[in-house]
Amino acid sequence: IGCRSVGAGAPARPTAKTTTTTMKGSVGASRLSAEGRVASRPRPNKPALRACAFGSRRQPGTLAEKQYVVSQQRGHKLRLQKSRALAEATSEEADVKAGKKAFPFTRVVGQEDMKLGLLLNVIDQRIGGLLVMGDRGTGKSVVVRAVIDLLPEIDIVQNDSFNSSPTDKRLMSKEVRDLVKSGEELKTRRAKTPLVELPLGATEDRVCGTLDVEQALQQGSKAFSPGLLAKANRGILYIDEVNLLDDSLVDVVLDSAAGGINTVEREGISITHPASFIMIGTGNPDEGELRPQLLDRFGLYVEISTVNTPQERLQLALNRTQYDLNPEAFYAEAAEEQDALKQKLLAAKERVKDCEVSKDLRVKISTVCSLLDIDGIRGDMVVVRAAKAYAAYEGRTEVTGEDVGRVVGMCLGHRTRKDPLDPLGGIVKVQAVFKRIFADGLTYEDVRKMQEKSQAPAKPKEAEDGGEDASEKESRAGLKKGAWKGL
Repeated sequence: IGCRSVGAGAPARPTAKTTTTTMKGSVGASRLSAEGRVASRPRPNKPALRACAFGSRRQPGTLAEKQYVVSQQRGHKLRLQKSRALAEATSEEADVKAGKKAFPFTRVVGQEDMKLGLLLNVIDQRIGGLLVMGDRGTGKSVVVRAVIDLLPEIDIVQNDSFNSSPTDKRLMSKEVRDLVKSGEELKTRRAKTPLVELPLGATEDRVCGTLDVEQALQQGSKAFSPGLLAKANRGILYIDEVNLLDDSLVDVVLDSAAGGINTVEREGISITHPASFIMIGTGNPDEGELRPQLLDRFGLYVEISTVNTPQERLQLALNRTQYDLNPEAFYAEAAEEQDALKQKLLAAKERVKDCEVSKDLRVKISTVCSLLDIDGIRGDMVVVRAAKAYAAYEGRTEVTGEDVGRVVGMCLGHRTRKDPLDPLGGIVKVQAVFKRIFADGLTYEDVRKMQEKSQAPAKPKEAEDGGEDASEKESRAGLKKGAWKGL
């Protein structure tokens, strides 16, 4: 009531005499009124909104208008989420760049699965990284930035932009390999293990690197500006809010993480450099999920939540308060624990080379993956590597069933097929199948028979009772099938 239409299809307002003038250089004709104003045309892809006469607030009317408003609201919400995540990451990163000590890893309360997943990747980089999904404020970014202090310093070649190793040719850039072939002595220096954070607003050139094509054509030299993947070589690449990152960038990063090499091709010119790093991704499931194809590329997957016990919440709040008041003093109190964990990780990295998994355990691991219908064999390999890393972390060289049970949920939970009718989640389902194979001692055929029996439809009661007796059949002679016996 009392509304008029604004935009396409609106009745023309009585005005003075108008003239139509075609302006040179314009795309189309512009209608100029006698008063000198330009009559606005409705945009073809923007539906008109009806404005109420009793207020200036526009309200959607048709279905197209509602869809347009919803799309604008979703875009605005996504921009707010990205800006908030970028602001939080910038504040934490600014503290680190200013020389402020990171929060000690050993003083993080709870979140044992996330901490274990990070340590396993430090012990064996071939596991393939870690994806952590949890609510906001659960300490995801704090733990990731804290693990870098547990890593030892590395030897890198001086004046090299790729953190090239002076001994391992797989981790050398082309320039360093040429120097080695020519017999020149490499100058090295000690440096801290790099931690590179990938911001949400990064472009593909910033991630992979840029190539100056003009200089390459004129001077014949390849002028390459390394990107974030080059800086993360032999270190950690951290992607906060990975579920909000563009899928194209996620694909590029995952390909480099899997192969250990980044290739940049521009206008027929190709540059290849090492990009071997541990990829850590964190995100909030309320803000969106990753595609299954991308989930499978992460070695381990952990779901975390806020600590609920009063004692843990109190201890966590006290630790954070002391750290904010005096970071140096708080870090000094945890120095002994940090050094002990560093030595334990160094010993585990050497011990994992001697760890062995028996054939019987390998068969059981493959049986669990088969019963869960895991696509590909990446899951089988990750479980074996993670179990070996966990055994080395515990100080053993022989992998047991308990070691497999500790890591199998993190390795296969995100690789199971999502069934909306299945009440069990991914990790819970993995633990149930693991118990049947490892604890109950069932075989692949036994579990398959149990699954088929549980999925088979229920038999009719007549078939279970063996049918009706002869007297009942005679009493119901001449009646229709299914008629009441009382008739």
